[in-house]
Amino acid sequence: MPRLSVWFIRASLVYLAVGFTFGALMLANKGLAFNLHLDHLLPVHMEFLLVGWMMQLALGVAYWILPRYVKGLPRGNETMAWLSLIFLNTGILMMTMNTVFNVTWFMLIGRVFEAVSALTFLLVAWRRVRPSS
Repeated sequence: MPRLSVWFIRASLVYLAVGFTFGALMLANKGLAFNLHLDHLLPVHMEFLLVGWMMQLALGVAYWILPRYVKGLPRGNETMAWLSLIFLNTGILMMTMNTVFNVTWFMLIGRVFEAVSALTFLLVAWRRVRPSS
């Protein structure tokens, strides 16, 4: 498995653990009412599970499993793929900062970083998607 896929998948598992923990805390709070402010974690919980876990896991597996090039670098431009990982995690953290600090432009910047990450990964993977011969 390529090192980049390992980083994508390990990061996704961290987001899964943290997102699951936040969800469990919010659910326990509904029954036990030990902290009234845990409902503010809902956007972070959703961001971590939907983008942090699901998207990163999909990108890591895609980078690993898509067909390799016969000539040149087997998986294309690795630097762009690493940038995709960095942009995605920066976007997720910016979205989290929006929830914590309640600064709306963090959300806009975070979504821009996530979109740039998706476009960067698209450029890396597009030509590797082909029918089997």
